Amino acid sequence: MSPTIGSKEIAMQTSSTTKSRPPAKAAKSVKPGDVQGLGKDLGDRKVILQTNIFTKMYRASPLERINLIRQGVPAALVIQTGKEMGVPKEKVLSILHFPRATVNRRLKSNEALPTEYSERIIGLQKLIGQVETMVAESGDPTNFNAAHWVANWLEQPVAALNNAKPADYMDTIEGQELVSSLLAMMQSGAYA
Repeated sequence: MSPTIGSKEIAMQTSSTTKSRPPAKAAKSVKPGDVQGLGKDLGDRKVILQTNIFTKMYRASPLERINLIRQGVPAALVIQTGKEMGVPKEKVLSILHFPRATVNRRLKSNEALPTEYSERIIGLQKLIGQVETMVAESGDPTNFNAAHWVANWLEQPVAALNNAKPADYMDTIEGQELVSSLLAMMQSGAYA
């Protein structure tokens, strides 16, 4: 049974974006139905991901991810995912083909991302979780940063993609599934 993405499994914390504000309090736990409300409650604070949020996203049931997608995830998730990957927001926007103005407007007004964008950012997080899971199952995850590895790997030409970069396929769900299947083949040794 896959872990539930809900109040007991995913606790998102917030932190202040400026030093002049008081320290942030831990946010209440998040249920799929709470994601949009969380975006509104964040005010001028940013979302801090738990270390294993990616694995939880990967192992979540399709229904749980669909609920999150339909409700929209906080726009701040784009920035935080980029930080976890060690890349700037602009790089995440480029990989996922998000319009900068739309994301910036939603960040400023603390709005959730539209369904289409929520689906793509969750797909990216799911991909990182897949790599975390692969390493945990096949090797030693000590000192391995799956988010950084994915950020680097997405930019490398891959023979199975006619020497295109996996990042070129991250703007559609079909493309993300193709990239995910390449990772699975790498783990099984079917593709090297």
